[in-house]
Amino acid sequence: MFRTPFISKNWMASDETPNNSEWIMIGVPFDGTCSFRPGTRFAPEQIRVASRGIETYSPYFNKDLDDISFYDAGELDLPFGNTQRVLDMVYDVTREVLVAGKKYFGIGGEHLVSYPAIKAYYEKYPDLYVVHFDAHTDLRDEYLGEPLSHSTVIKKVADLIGFDNLSQVGIRSGESYEFELMKKHNTLVKSAEDFRDILSGIKGRPVFITLDLDVLDPSVLPGTGTPEVGGFSFSELMSYFKVLADSNIVGMDMLELSPFLDTSANSTVAAAKVAREMLCVASR
Repeated sequence: MFRTPFISKNWMASDETPNNSEWIMIGVPFDGTCSFRPGTRFAPEQIRVASRGIETYSPYFNKDLDDISFYDAGELDLPFGNTQRVLDMVYDVTREVLVAGKKYFGIGGEHLVSYPAIKAYYEKYPDLYVVHFDAHTDLRDEYLGEPLSHSTVIKKVADLIGFDNLSQVGIRSGESYEFELMKKHNTLVKSAEDFRDILSGIKGRPVFITLDLDVLDPSVLPGTGTPEVGGFSFSELMSYFKVLADSNIVGMDMLELSPFLDTSANSTVAAAKVAREMLCVASR
């Protein structure tokens, strides 16, 4: 209809249709159990906008998003005030992605929304292995009496898939009993070399990556609800991603950006770059 070019409403380099896409990117704008600083429900849209201002090329992996097959499906239309309904919707859409022979890339939103996606994946891949990047353990059984919480998500995942099928990277905050759980089950990854040894032992198995952006230090990404000092630099995170490069990554999500807590927008740009690198490391 128009000859004048318009800026795309989708993620930069997104396929125009999902028909031939390997990855389906789905925004999950939910922060209903946030316990400190809310706002992650605004992240999917803001990361999409920021993506248009960064390059498609990754110098870390020598790959370009223009050569990677992914489709930006937009955001789920989620109800307010009904956490279980939100989780059901994430589970349903993840199953739809898997039934279609595609791979799910969720953009949160808070971390609780990872659980239904991983549940759908576990039903398809009984030997699923989960790699959890985060500042926090997220191994509580409940938070203030509520079992459905961003603080309980990885405990729910571990109860589902077994602690032996979980690695946790970047953890530096949690209750003492949560650290005891990590020690008991040896889930805490201590270095990139340690990570390499772990992944060599599961080579070929399907891997789901769930990444809470507060794994990065607040000096890199302050725009998150629960920042924790002592985190990764961007380069340190990339050193772990490079270890993942030979893994069989079948699904992933990226969560917990609260974009309007950082008025400079540096956090949102950093999140867009993390998403770019995740697509590069996970795509064949």
